[in-house]
Amino acid sequence: MSKIPVYFMPGLAASTAIFERIQLPVADFEVHLLEWEIPRANESLDEYAKRIAEKIKLENPVLIGVSFGGILVQEMAKHINTKKVIIISSVKSNLEFPRRMKIAKSTKAYKLIPMSLILNLENLAKFSFGAKINHRLKLYRKFLSVRDIGYLEWAVEKVILWERTVVDESVIHIHGDMDDVFPIKYIKDCTVVKGGSHIMILNKYRWFNANLAAIIVDTKTSVE
Repeated sequence: MSKIPVYFMPGLAASTAIFERIQLPVADFEVHLLEWEIPRANESLDEYAKRIAEKIKLENPVLIGVSFGGILVQEMAKHINTKKVIIISSVKSNLEFPRRMKIAKSTKAYKLIPMSLILNLENLAKFSFGAKINHRLKLYRKFLSVRDIGYLEWAVEKVILWERTVVDESVIHIHGDMDDVFPIKYIKDCTVVKGGSHIMILNKYRWFNANLAAIIVDTKTSVE
């Protein structure tokens, strides 16, 4: 029996290193990691999704996306035939956005975010106090691979302005009940990971290693 091709897409500005602890049985799955690319001038999300989808050479793949990567793989699925689309710590439509993101859209407040500050992790480190914050900064250094202001401005805008309002019922949604970016109270029809935060792909990897293969093969499988 041929292996199931699985393509992983990381979250906004993140590197594929976020998947380093995720393990799928090598006898059954062929894993590929997709990277973010710098968007072209005035490139729409649909155009970008089509461009990334062209990198997928195997037929009927499983697409797995985290956060903004979850939004992207749903857009990619418009351009290729997929076996399954799985999103993690993400949303199925803009109706699942928290109120603050809806306000940011109506007021265009997202345009005021200082992207240069976000990129300059070294400056942030100077003003950080305590082991917890410094540990988080170390994580950012390791897992944030796209440190390009143009990309960040484009990506934040594409998230806030995402137009999808009709949910694709075939999308499989895995979400943490402690997600502070996309709070669980706005999310419908998902597999809930208890204690899972927005970065649970990193710190709940044991849950994914125990359950992800079964979710890919059979969505009816009960997971704990």
